[in-house]
Amino acid sequence: MHSPAHRCRDIERQAGYLQPEHCAPPPPRGAVDGMWFIRDGCGIVCGVITWLLVFYAEFVVLFVMLVPAKSLVYSFINGFLFNTLAFLALASHGRAMLTDPGAVPKGNATKEFIESLQLKPGQVVYKCPKCCSIKPDRAHHCSVCKRCIRKMDHHCPWVNNCVGENNQKYFVLFTMYIALISLHALVMVAFHFLYCFEEDWTKCSTFSPPVTVILLILLCFEGLLFLIFTAVMFGTQIHSICTDETGIEQLKKEERRWAKKTKWMNMKAVFGHPFSIAWLSPFATPDHGKADPYQYVV
Repeated sequence: MHSPAHRCRDIERQAGYLQPEHCAPPPPRGAVDGMWFIRDGCGIVCGVITWLLVFYAEFVVLFVMLVPAKSLVYSFINGFLFNTLAFLALASHGRAMLTDPGAVPKGNATKEFIESLQLKPGQVVYKCPKCCSIKPDRAHHCSVCKRCIRKMDHHCPWVNNCVGENNQKYFVLFTMYIALISLHALVMVAFHFLYCFEEDWTKCSTFSPPVTVILLILLCFEGLLFLIFTAVMFGTQIHSICTDETGIEQLKKEERRWAKKTKWMNMKAVFGHPFSIAWLSPFATPDHGKADPYQYVV
């Protein structure tokens, strides 16, 4: 017996059943190898806001709290740590936004391509009627990206991209580093308030006391909000990776048809083999293997 989600898909070994004649030929190879960027107004605005909020935090941390501090060692250590984490957060955001999340070639549901798969008994292909693509198992269509994405977890407007097979590592690092700089900023705000209460407010900042208080309260509100949001998102992403079940699959309660692996193997599948410091680097591209995504058994 097939599940309802199974019955609504095109499952057939004959190319004619998938109506490939209704699909336009796929675009030339050179047209799809360029930089990946989603032209979505909401996503672009959210991405710009993300960078502006990080720059605001940088401004307050450096010029309101660290520069006026009496201890040079305190300013240097916290400045170096905060700027390093902020740089890694923005680098992770850029990689998550500009990396192809695992888009299936658009318009490849042609008769020639289907026949080239040389499907055997027990092997099936799924066709997406929206982008006219032969859809690998565990791929879902994104209405914003207008593409089918392999192992799509969700579409995130804050990175203006889908979170999928190829960029999930960068998204997880982005949430982790944002949570860390938010926590770091909150701790420094707490210490700075104590310092200002003990000393003269006119000496604890290069700005006037009212401006200093407003800037610190806004940073505190921003840090608390993003700490909660990104920490929860980081936790759900790690749970999704360990269970090898994307957010969409959990939401739709899709039938599990893929091999079950250990949590450690699932982590290495996303962050790369073997475990190393490169797991924490947004500049290291993980190796996802070379499995054939189009041929699978039901």
